[in-house]
Amino acid sequence: MPFRDLVGHRRVLGLLARSIAQASLPPSLIFSGPEGVGKRRAAVATAQALNCLSPVMGPAGENASPSDSRLPTPAAQSLKPEAQSPLVLDACGQCSACVRIARGAHPAVQTIAPGDTGSIKIEQVRDAIAAAGYRPFEGRRNVFLIDEADALVPPAQNALLKTLEEPRPSSVFILISSMADSLLATVRSRCSHLRFGRLTAAEVTAVLRRDHGYAESDARAVAALADGSVGRALAARATEYTSARQAAIDLLHGTSHGLDARARLESAKPLTAKRDGAGAGTGPRTDREQVAIHLQALSSLLRDVSILATGADTHLLANLDLESGLTTLARRFDGARAVRAFTAVDQAQDALERNVSPKIIADWLSLQL
Repeated sequence: MPFRDLVGHRRVLGLLARSIAQASLPPSLIFSGPEGVGKRRAAVATAQALNCLSPVMGPAGENASPSDSRLPTPAAQSLKPEAQSPLVLDACGQCSACVRIARGAHPAVQTIAPGDTGSIKIEQVRDAIAAAGYRPFEGRRNVFLIDEADALVPPAQNALLKTLEEPRPSSVFILISSMADSLLATVRSRCSHLRFGRLTAAEVTAVLRRDHGYAESDARAVAALADGSVGRALAARATEYTSARQAAIDLLHGTSHGLDARARLESAKPLTAKRDGAGAGTGPRTDREQVAIHLQALSSLLRDVSILATGADTHLLANLDLESGLTTLARRFDGARAVRAFTAVDQAQDALERNVSPKIIADWLSLQL
């Protein structure tokens, strides 16, 4: 999909669009950032913008020449996103080139990905290097997308060095990685580096609703616990996360009234309550998995309570749809209590990883909130 259809990362996408319009896009790039935030989609959109048959030009790019083949030689130059960069150029998204690139069927755009062994072998890289030596038979640029570039074995990375340092003017290499620091320093030094941050909960919600047909309530619940990653959100069970978030906020409301110990222990029972799995091929969660999901929800809610308690911008809330209920909690969980509660949840997560009994963790936590 074109740049304009991607959610989030507006400064980075604006920089890419402007660089393509001005024929100044570095030919060796690293797209890094957390998993599932849209790095690969941005790389495909870049390939579309480079090869679109009918590029869309914005006001600032009317005099640019996207067909100009000149590219800068110093691959190690720095790319620093600037605030509010306009989309001076974008792919149309509808021409035959754009459609084929989106399908992975355009001869000028190749994807190199890990094989069955989970690594990218030197043979795969050599094939790409050989192809990069020729001008594209179709399109303006050969674009090589190296997905999960951190899976490149060291010999494959070394084989890339000369191509990254002295690329052909008709070729662009984009290395996509959530662990870019694991690449060889010699590879990183030859590439311009663009960092993609986590999406906001609202942006994850928008993608889930628009592209994956989620109901709004399910999308919001999953997005709040996805840590800014659409990929992580898609791996979650939506109805399960919705239930976990509701149980977590009920627990916070209950304990905020200063219940006695017996009532607090009773309020902890939903944390380990058995629920059926959601989705094809999934079964019930274990007690440990169930508690882990509730702890995620509690951590997310307490973070939002702290934001409201300090009077920070409400746009920072991960659970924006629960703002009214969280505002009530913020009055009961003053700054010090919110910090203690958040610390208790963090300690509970550590205990869960150390194989402490889920029931003991749930009971202990209910007494600490």
